[in-house]
Amino acid sequence: MSDFLDHPVSIRQGEELDLTKLDRYLREHFPNETGSLQVRQYPSGHSNLTYSLQLAARELILRRPPFGSKVKSAHDMSREFRVLSKLHAVYRPAPEVLFYCGDEAVLGAPFYLMQPIHGVILRQQLPPDLEFPAETARRLSESFIENLIRLHRVDYADAGLSDLGKPEGYLERQVRGWTDRYFAAKTHDYPEAQKIAAWMQEHMPVTTSTSLIHNDYKYDNLILDSRDITKIVGLLDWEMCTIGDPLTDLGTALAYWIDATDAEEMQHLRWGPTTQPGNFTRADIVQYYARQTGCDTSQIAFYLTFARFKLAVIVQQIYYRYHEGLTTDKRFAAMPEKVQLLLRTSWDCAQTQGI
Repeated sequence: MSDFLDHPVSIRQGEELDLTKLDRYLREHFPNETGSLQVRQYPSGHSNLTYSLQLAARELILRRPPFGSKVKSAHDMSREFRVLSKLHAVYRPAPEVLFYCGDEAVLGAPFYLMQPIHGVILRQQLPPDLEFPAETARRLSESFIENLIRLHRVDYADAGLSDLGKPEGYLERQVRGWTDRYFAAKTHDYPEAQKIAAWMQEHMPVTTSTSLIHNDYKYDNLILDSRDITKIVGLLDWEMCTIGDPLTDLGTALAYWIDATDAEEMQHLRWGPTTQPGNFTRADIVQYYARQTGCDTSQIAFYLTFARFKLAVIVQQIYYRYHEGLTTDKRFAAMPEKVQLLLRTSWDCAQTQGI
């Protein structure tokens, strides 16, 4: 199974770190480590950047904002560090953080260091030699939802995270905020965007419960036990974590989850091996979550509509950096097609009220 572990690779051009300054910073915190510093980068992800550091025998993970980003609120390293520093003790899949550096003279942006979590990360395509029978897929589907429920049941007040967000009016602020972000980063004319924005304002549900939410819950943010991939040992990318309506978290998970029966164009939106035999469908996920929590999921179509719209905005913001020449990452060039597809599937969901 070790061949299926997630490994760092060479650093992408334009995303190099100042190793001299970083080495100096690390020596101040780890004075007993005398070996050389080696740095590699985890290749996936389009937002905050993740690097693997090897300082002598010590392994560390470094997180920093993307180069060229102008959306400061989306890449608040101090906030992400504070969340994890309190969350790890009560929710073990959250990474254990070590140090935060707000001095931009070191790497040109704030960053933090955390302990590594080793394991398997499943992405759109399964590794060729990984056994993934239907029973494994089914048990992992259950673990996927149970882990989300476990997060939603965290007593955030007891964990010292009550000031992380304002539960009152959360959904309304989210809809308004993501709509504003879309039009601030707009580069193409997609008629669905304005239609979705108006529809969400008219059909907004009343929030009946609040919890700690991850806001980017999907397969490739999960780290799985290499000895049993149905067990979740880590959950990554906490930059959008807040306190709010837990159904927005469920909606986000559904937006990433593509069924085997979905249209061919939707298969390009898949972020994990969710079409493999044995996997839950989106309807199965909703039913399982409702059964385990007692939550009313009758308006889940709204949350899926919103989640797909939000994903379109996130992709649009990433593309905007490329469009403005703030990054040269060629992966971003084809993103307008994905934005258009997400907006179309969001509008379809709003019209049909199906999941």
